[in-house]
Amino acid sequence: MTDPTRILIVDDQAVVRLGFSSLVGSQPDMVVVGAAGDGREAVRLAEDLAARNQGPHVVLMDIRMPVLGGIEATAQLGRLPEPPSVIALTTFDLDDYVFDALRAGASGFLLKDATPEQILEAIRVVAAGDGLLAPAVTRRLIAQFARQPRLTAPARLDRLTGREREVLLLVARGLSNAEIATRLCLAEQTVKSHVGALLSKLGLRDRVQAVVLAYESGLVTPGASADQPA
Repeated sequence: MTDPTRILIVDDQAVVRLGFSSLVGSQPDMVVVGAAGDGREAVRLAEDLAARNQGPHVVLMDIRMPVLGGIEATAQLGRLPEPPSVIALTTFDLDDYVFDALRAGASGFLLKDATPEQILEAIRVVAAGDGLLAPAVTRRLIAQFARQPRLTAPARLDRLTGREREVLLLVARGLSNAEIATRLCLAEQTVKSHVGALLSKLGLRDRVQAVVLAYESGLVTPGASADQPA
């Protein structure tokens, strides 16, 4: 039997922590290993749990908190030997801090008023190694990149094969593995293998980080259509 996904819940409101803990704790494939009221406590708790081989797989991280906010806490968690995946929690989908959280290494975001089903599905998606971005947030993320100067593409992009680079372009444009498979006339499992290989070569945790890298490096131009050839 597969071990349950270990969840750390971080929010400065006790009632929110309690609500998430109750929801997650009701699932047979999940277990709450801790809860923290601010980012500093979250990082310390994650380190302590990791020392006992009980480190969290997924962290539900509030963005705005006292002492240490969720963005910096996410960055610090990303420097752990075995960093957990972080889902940023926000009250409004227009929250500009969402973009900073993604750059800090978050694997996606959730609105605090998401349904229980959406929250549980998000945890399972991220625990499986996939990123989580709602289309509306993806559009705003791309729009934000469009206002910034293009950076030089990192040298590690040269490690990609032509096919891996092609797949990265389509991932950055929001296509799923199935859609990429159809576009490139490949088996979906082959696309999944290409995605795994490019993430490994680029030192990225998931698709969200790949999207951020592709746009920040200028590899993909904001406004480019997925219908355009990669």
